[in-house]
Amino acid sequence: MSQTQEAGQKILLIVADYSLRRLITLGLQYRGMRTIEASSPAALPADEIETEPPALLVLDVDSGVSSDWELLEEVQEHHYLSTLPVVVLAWECPIPAEIASEQQGQITCLAKPFDARMLHARIEQLLAERAEKAAQALAEAQRRQQQEAIAAVASAVPVPAPVARAQTHVTASILPFIAAFGLLLAFVGLMVQLTLTGLGILILLASLLVWTLGTKPHPSPVPVSNRLASVGNGKAT
Repeated sequence: MSQTQEAGQKILLIVADYSLRRLITLGLQYRGMRTIEASSPAALPADEIETEPPALLVLDVDSGVSSDWELLEEVQEHHYLSTLPVVVLAWECPIPAEIASEQQGQITCLAKPFDARMLHARIEQLLAERAEKAAQALAEAQRRQQQEAIAAVASAVPVPAPVARAQTHVTASILPFIAAFGLLLAFVGLMVQLTLTGLGILILLASLLVWTLGTKPHPSPVPVSNRLASVGNGKAT
């Protein structure tokens, strides 16, 4: 998670040492995060936590020179804090196995004295893992909703049987009319084809007749002079 993504995240600090608590607060605020401060679990601002639960808890379990791990158990009993990722500040790390096994959230221990940069890196890592888990949970919820929606559509009530039979009857009663209309179209098409064929034959015959009559030979006319010569010859005889 980048510093931009960390900005606005609320971190709960339960640290008895005021100087250490203020030092951690200033470092987190410099990185753009908000903080809620408390000296002990008993001093938690319940109203503020319930209104906007924090994203992470930084807990100092040291009491003097020893570690009071009961503070961790006390925090885990809180409704809004039981599942938070926790950075534990202690002189003695790691967390005792019998205590760590009973915790619900993700917990990491940072041994004192610690570098502030290491603390910020741990906080960044836990916030990134928390955001990833939230995104996976959201994706899983959306996938489940899609599956439920698909199942609901698949199990929808089918069309009642009487309605289906009525639709089948109506369809069957229309079929003869459709068949008759198709036959009529076929007959009309055939008649049109025959008419066009007959018309073409008539045009062909007429053309042949006209062409034949136009090419018949006619007798050549006899010139008048020839006729007169024939008549004179007849008279002389």
